[in-house]
Amino acid sequence: MRQHNIFGLKKPLVSILSIVTILTASSCNDWLDLLPNNEQVTDNYWQTKEDVESVIASGYYYMRNAVPQMLLWGELRGGTLFNNSTTDEAGKIQDFDAVEGNSQVKYATFYQIINMANSVLMYAPTVQEKDNTYYTSVLNSHLCEAYFQRAFAYSILVKNFKEVPLILEAYVNDDAEFNLPKASETQIIEQIKADCLAALATGAAKSNYESEWETKGRATKWALFALLADITLWNHEYDLCIQYCNELIEANDALRPVFISEMNNWYSIFNPGNSNESILELNWNYATEGSNNNFNSRFAWGNLISSSSGAYNISPTAIEKMRQEAIDALANHPELTFNDHVGRSIFCTWVPGTSTDAPSRYTSSQNFFVWKYRGQELANIESIRLSTGNDANFILYRMADVYLMKAEALIMKGQSSWRAAIELINKVRQRAGLTDYLDLSSSTAENEIDALDELTLLNEVIDQREMEFVGEAKRWYDLLRMARYDSEFAPTQTVEDNEGIAYGSYKTISGQSVFGYKQRVISTICEYNTQISSMQLQSVLQNSWAWYLPLPIGDIETNDNLKQNPYYATTK
Repeated sequence: MRQHNIFGLKKPLVSILSIVTILTASSCNDWLDLLPNNEQVTDNYWQTKEDVESVIASGYYYMRNAVPQMLLWGELRGGTLFNNSTTDEAGKIQDFDAVEGNSQVKYATFYQIINMANSVLMYAPTVQEKDNTYYTSVLNSHLCEAYFQRAFAYSILVKNFKEVPLILEAYVNDDAEFNLPKASETQIIEQIKADCLAALATGAAKSNYESEWETKGRATKWALFALLADITLWNHEYDLCIQYCNELIEANDALRPVFISEMNNWYSIFNPGNSNESILELNWNYATEGSNNNFNSRFAWGNLISSSSGAYNISPTAIEKMRQEAIDALANHPELTFNDHVGRSIFCTWVPGTSTDAPSRYTSSQNFFVWKYRGQELANIESIRLSTGNDANFILYRMADVYLMKAEALIMKGQSSWRAAIELINKVRQRAGLTDYLDLSSSTAENEIDALDELTLLNEVIDQREMEFVGEAKRWYDLLRMARYDSEFAPTQTVEDNEGIAYGSYKTISGQSVFGYKQRVISTICEYNTQISSMQLQSVLQNSWAWYLPLPIGDIETNDNLKQNPYYATTK
């Protein structure tokens, strides 16, 4: 049996790349003093608390490296953003036409995050014997970050592959056995929850750090609660999702994340970033670090129809929704002049040189761009970030996400919870400059709520999430979560077991595939994706295993215990 290096690293197996000044002393207190090139993370390495910090920093480094894949996997299949090229590998994923040899389905970076976390969890406790300044409180705080990193990486993997190997030990030498079969979705989700709860149980998960960038750029207890809310909603555990959302919404800590309710303060979430609303974001800073995220090559200025690999355009359907939202927001705020910008319309606005008349400037379907990653100044939103300053942070969780996760869980709990869900939806809409979805102060409010149905309300949440989180790698998961409702969606067995699983689709307890909103989601994808025929998309997406990516061919070929997602399976 061949030994397969699942982490995608050349020997030494767990060497950490030498990183030159990821964050400088002026911005992060010399935090990232990483290992020399080729230094192995073995028990010979772990001598001081600084050694532990270096490996934790490596976990965040790999999280930053994973952002291009997070964007590709989380956006393109959802249709709001699209790649104009249907021939490159990103375009194949977008069109549900990927094969196991597609380089964009490789998950090595996520297992690098996992391995850094596993290394900390295994070796950090031994450092106390060697470094008498490594206090238990600091150790436990480090363990909290490692638990979060591992749990977050697995949350991305389970949403994209459904079943992957569950590795909980550090990969430190060739004696380790990593030719593992896949774990079931249920097992992976339970491990994610267990990691987050283990971190919280230490009592050492921080609510804030000494510096602002660390409070927003390193895992806190707030990030743990957000991840728990995310994965329990994914798992249809609505009461738990609401409970974890409330840990954030009802918190009273002085430096807790807070939903920004003022419409004109929405922009500060993205420039300069690390705002009050933020729960966790990956930081770049060109001015002090000389590093950027290369988003200028991914998010076009003026919605240029780029065919280059990895470039994102805004779909015509999404542009129309954004244009209408901007017009509606302006109509609701007659006090605004043409120099003002409202709500999320800043996602997409006109190109300099077009009309400055307030209503007509939003009538073109061509002059839109994703401001959150390309805009530079709030006073003059038409100014663009230079390529050398292309360093917008990438937000993993923020409070608007928590509000809408809770609203969705309340909707799925039943009609008695819908008023509370609408209250949260209204807050997000008000911040965008829109009217309430339903005026809850009206004397007819209860009758109007009674006239609603689950799908109508769920559509509203999904629509608000689309507008709110463009480019934040959430759109596809929102649609996939919707498609999975009303189903025994997470069988405890895996395709390795070859029993209890329908290869053409999932099985419910009754033995038949039941996805209440599956066809609605397929229709949405067909409406947005104009790069491929609707007939082909309809055919592919009827098979619920096609909703997930194929495992990388290198892993299938070198790990005899690993079976392919049945939709992509070929005879070995």
